Amino acid sequence: MITISICMIVKNEEKILERCLKSIADLADEIIIADTGSTDRTKEIAARFTEHVYDFLWTDDFSEARNFVFSKASMEYIYSADADEVLSPENRERFLTLKRTLLPDIEIVQMKYANQLQFGTVYNYDEEYRPKLFKRIRGFVWEGSIHETVRLTPVVFDSDIVITHMPGESHAKRDLANFHRHCIQGTGLNKRLCGLYARELMLAGDEEDFRQAYSFFQSVVGDSERDREEFVQACCVLAKAARFEGNLIDFFKFTSKVVAEEACSEICCEMGHFYEEAQDYEEAAVWYYNAVYETQPVLSIRTGGGESLEGLIRCYETMNCPQQAEIYREELRKAEQR
Repeated sequence: MITISICMIVKNEEKILERCLKSIADLADEIIIADTGSTDRTKEIAARFTEHVYDFLWTDDFSEARNFVFSKASMEYIYSADADEVLSPENRERFLTLKRTLLPDIEIVQMKYANQLQFGTVYNYDEEYRPKLFKRIRGFVWEGSIHETVRLTPVVFDSDIVITHMPGESHAKRDLANFHRHCIQGTGLNKRLCGLYARELMLAGDEEDFRQAYSFFQSVVGDSERDREEFVQACCVLAKAARFEGNLIDFFKFTSKVVAEEACSEICCEMGHFYEEAQDYEEAAVWYYNAVYETQPVLSIRTGGGESLEGLIRCYETMNCPQQAEIYREELRKAEQR
């Protein structure tokens, strides 16, 4: 049987930390918690489950905090947990089975993360695999009978364990504020973080969030080192921001940059919103239709589904076409059941 260190970083989680720890504490051989500045009873609750509670001075860097708490682990594997996660009784049994039977050459175990769409986050899917269990010390091995080389790719196992995500509130505003802070500090965002920033804006950003992000995504569009995917994502953000601001020149500049090569659901949905706001409901319906049926989303899955279907319903109701509106209302019901 493998040994496991549960490692967590927490701040002001008194409402949900006990729920999380009760569901996973007896699966661990040690629990290590780093508190990044709680002003509530979080540390008191953590101390009921472990003597390994550390203070970590917050530096606006989640990786630094996680590296710190990982450095305190001493077991064979590290399970990275968040306070808003819960393991059901069924999945606790799956976890125990995994602990008893995991092969020693497995270096990363992925688990399904579920219930992600309850709050606005950077995720488009309600259930997806995430790496959650990590071998603490990785042994490098050679491969190949000739031209041998050290294996660099980790051995990953996709388990059947499902972690239920039950946040007490949306973290979107916190995340967007962190993205904006990094941008104005000039630290830059790599392709992965740039895409996550764009996605969280499209899924949960308000007008002020888009306004704050405008100059950064303008720089992405003008950066020749960025690839086509990053360019399209930035144009989606800028088009929506320009519509919020009533900036027609920028709105059509950034929508046309995408449509000229290959449209996506986000741009078509934005065009639908634009023409609907202009009370040209027939034209708006054309663009909403294209968002759902003729293109694919690159950031927000709702633009290719619920958001644009709702637009079609509004347009056809306004144009006094109840039968057509009902067709899309039924499509929306099917989409919400998937």
